[in-house]
Amino acid sequence: MRYIDTHTHLYTEEFDPDRNQVMQAAIDAGVTKMVMPAIDTDSHKQLIDLADKWPGVVFPAMGVHPTSINIDYKQQLDAVEQYLAQRHFCAIGEIGTDFYWDTTFATQQIDAFTVQLRWAIDANKPVIIHTRNSMDETLKVLETFVCPQLRGILHCFSGTAEQAKKAIEMGFLIGIGGVLTFKKSDTPNIVNEIGIDHLVLETDSPYLTPVPFRGSRNESKHIPVIAQKLAEVLNVSVEKVAEVTTKNAENLFGI
Repeated sequence: MRYIDTHTHLYTEEFDPDRNQVMQAAIDAGVTKMVMPAIDTDSHKQLIDLADKWPGVVFPAMGVHPTSINIDYKQQLDAVEQYLAQRHFCAIGEIGTDFYWDTTFATQQIDAFTVQLRWAIDANKPVIIHTRNSMDETLKVLETFVCPQLRGILHCFSGTAEQAKKAIEMGFLIGIGGVLTFKKSDTPNIVNEIGIDHLVLETDSPYLTPVPFRGSRNESKHIPVIAQKLAEVLNVSVEKVAEVTTKNAENLFGI
């Protein structure tokens, strides 16, 4: 079976000691393609270097993560715009809003989000959206941009089934990761309501490690664990999960 991890950060410092082994372990587990969203200028070079080292396996996206938005956010946006002019990226991301830790720069987050959405629409690229404690605000922004070119993934979805359905109606896929395996997660109920046709798999490595590996660093090799849990929740075969989610990702990113 072939899988795609639609959201992983294997270029970050957590993987500096054994990155090659981590990459190979994912491939050996059937995760033959990995989409890697950007975070900010502190790690753009590491992302590009890894993509250049693993062509056809690593597919980079470019953007500014909302928690990296602060007083100098326009400099971050300038750097992203320069990268987008220099080379191909499969998507614009990771972008969005995050009001979990701090709302000091909420206005700037919304502005950066809208700027990057416009870039994605103009370039006809999908977006990878991060939203935490801000689902209503995120959907409100997206509603102002609805058009055929607007599409992407709501990464690590944490909203309600109704919010998921609203996003799907606007052309989005729902990213399902390790949270699906957590004991108190409501994600199983949500995926049962929306079905498999609009889902993709992700790890968000090194974060959100699935059960039974909680407490350790997450890796892309854990995608089959998430796929198995999704198959159990939806009462379908794991082969079906692999087939549908891989096709969804390939169609969205053109990879």
